[in-house]
Amino acid sequence: MISWTRAVAVMSLTGMLLGGCGIGGGVQEVTLEQLADEQDAWDGRDVRTRGIVRMAEQPLHYWIEDAEPNRVEILPADAVEDLVGQQVIVEGTFAFRDDRGRTITVGSVEVVTPDR
Repeated sequence: MISWTRAVAVMSLTGMLLGGCGIGGGVQEVTLEQLADEQDAWDGRDVRTRGIVRMAEQPLHYWIEDAEPNRVEILPADAVEDLVGQQVIVEGTFAFRDDRGRTITVGSVEVVTPDR
């Protein structure tokens, strides 16, 4: 039979491990720099990040970037097509693929107001 103290310790450790992995942790606040530096670790996780919306015409695509610039493409493009040049907060699922790069499939986009 397992002691109450040991059961609590095991449950606490399990919670810390799962929370640290983002499993069941919901959306994780992360910088674009973290996504660029640790792209494999964030792959498949729900994230919330911010950056300036940029675009290129050939081929047409949109991304957010910081001052470095660390960049993440935004999918679908129409989620931010009217926000070029504005700072936004994006929530969605991050992905990294060698043949595609870094992307966020958008769940929500919020324009950052001057007081935020």
